[in-house]
Amino acid sequence: MKAHTQETQNTMTPEKAINFLKEGNVRFQNNLKANRNLLEQVNDTSDGQFPFATILSCIDSRVSAELVFDQGLGDIFSIRIAGNFENEDILGSMEFASKLAGTKLIMVLGHTSCGAIKGACDHARLGNLTALIKKIEPAVDAVTEPKEESQRTSKNLDFVDTVSKKNVLMTMKNIRSKSPVLKEMEDNGEIKIVGGMYDIATGMVDFYE
Repeated sequence: MKAHTQETQNTMTPEKAINFLKEGNVRFQNNLKANRNLLEQVNDTSDGQFPFATILSCIDSRVSAELVFDQGLGDIFSIRIAGNFENEDILGSMEFASKLAGTKLIMVLGHTSCGAIKGACDHARLGNLTALIKKIEPAVDAVTEPKEESQRTSKNLDFVDTVSKKNVLMTMKNIRSKSPVLKEMEDNGEIKIVGGMYDIATGMVDFYE
């Protein structure tokens, strides 16, 4: 499989981009890989890059977007932060990737048993991590069940995963509300903003379109 070019990027649509990721994740789940020569892709992308998607994911070592979607060099812009939430810098990166570099899809990728989400559920406080956790806590508050405080902690993995999904959906909403550039592009059909949850036990990604 060759690296993407200006021509292949120009023919890409948001729907095709979603399908590329879905097909790649199926390969990953089945321990298959597209036939690609990474050194050849290094050479092919030395004069420019033409990725088709931008993926915001967690820093978790088990959730590398390039691996779980079986993508090569020059295929995706990968943005990583604990808890996969947006901020001004990340929105600026997304605007660059979409408006200037031509990607057709923005994906917010959460995952099960997320440590950052667990920290938010427990309202952890530690140095600079405190400010990061506070940015995720609105997702905890937005999940109303269970009501018992003893069940609203990191020990309840179902609650953790529900908060993780809510965090993905809220981040998608925040991207649209905080970036007029991306909202206009999506309204015009130039890009699509989607979400997903990666299951660390199976390797499967559930897509939220």
